[in-house]
Amino acid sequence: MYESGGRPIQWLAFLWPALAAAAARDTAGLIARQCTGLAIGAEDGRPVPEPPFTTENTIALDLKSVRLRDFSIDPAGPVTLLCAPFALHGAVLADLAPGHSLVAALRAAGLRRLFVADWRSATPEMRFRGIDDYLADLNVLVDRIGGSVDLIGLCQGGWLALLYAARFPGKVRKLVIAGAPIDIGAASSPLSMLAQSNPLALFEELVMLGDGRVLGHRIAQFWSLQPVDREQIHAMLQMPEAIDSPAFAGLAAAFNAWNAWTFDLPGTYYLEVVNKLYKRNALAGGEFVALGQTIDLKEVRIPLYLLAARDDELVAPDQLFAAARLVGTPPHKIGRTLAPCRHLGLFMGHDTLSNHWPRIVAWMQARDMPKPSSAPEKDERAPPTIAA
Repeated sequence: MYESGGRPIQWLAFLWPALAAAAARDTAGLIARQCTGLAIGAEDGRPVPEPPFTTENTIALDLKSVRLRDFSIDPAGPVTLLCAPFALHGAVLADLAPGHSLVAALRAAGLRRLFVADWRSATPEMRFRGIDDYLADLNVLVDRIGGSVDLIGLCQGGWLALLYAARFPGKVRKLVIAGAPIDIGAASSPLSMLAQSNPLALFEELVMLGDGRVLGHRIAQFWSLQPVDREQIHAMLQMPEAIDSPAFAGLAAAFNAWNAWTFDLPGTYYLEVVNKLYKRNALAGGEFVALGQTIDLKEVRIPLYLLAARDDELVAPDQLFAAARLVGTPPHKIGRTLAPCRHLGLFMGHDTLSNHWPRIVAWMQARDMPKPSSAPEKDERAPPTIAA
């Protein structure tokens, strides 16, 4: 991953499974030698604590693989389920800090029954779990909260949410996808190029070195031992306060705590994501089989909203916006926004949370969705991308 000036953005690497071996430039054997110390080496410090959620919540359902967190204000009314990414960072991505919480922004905009799928780190016993297992888990969560939801999928959780809507069409009323790769063939990104240009054996070696899992804390060490610098955090989170202010110091500490805690991923799931999503582009190509059924995205006819980041380091906007032509939803029921931010700014950025997500909530709550403009919406008030 690179900034506009070409500098590696190492701290974003572990948001996406395909990035775990992205520093590789040679053969799978070379990767094995490079990663051996990370996968089987000794621990070099105390365990990093799991970061807390900012907004008060309760656990509505506690499974081995996922916790269903209830952020509801009112027990009545339509239910919204936020599908956080199952990658190498946790769901606190959606509830980092006051002013930088998607959960708080959604509640303030009018979503009064809100739940979050908070995926758990994989234990050794979970190493053989695959995409089907997590799709089934998501179905259990939906049934637990009534069997019919408005679904919001964030980055890696976005394609899972679309897959769920296609596999269980009667259970999703409206779907919002933010910063997710849906059609890898629609455009190139550093992430998709890395996944496509390296042999699958490379990724299999990484799983073998973790005894069937991708070990998050080792991958974090592989990429960088340094925290994200203050300028990057300030720009990415679109902070209104000065970089030398006490408010920013507290926010930077919260971000670094979130960034330091990582998931372990099941090897089976990891390899399926790399192969099916990135290498074969099976979801967009109509070749993805989910829980025994081949997925046809044209069967998705529900209202759909797509939110992309203009300066996304991980997902080219066209990889997300391609969903509009792949689904069967009528064009007048599809909304699109191209927000002037980077990837994490979609979920943590102050301006994005203040300006764009309230509009999405209004779209979700409207009975008759307005016809979108021919071009994705832009907001020039947001700060420009970081220059290297």
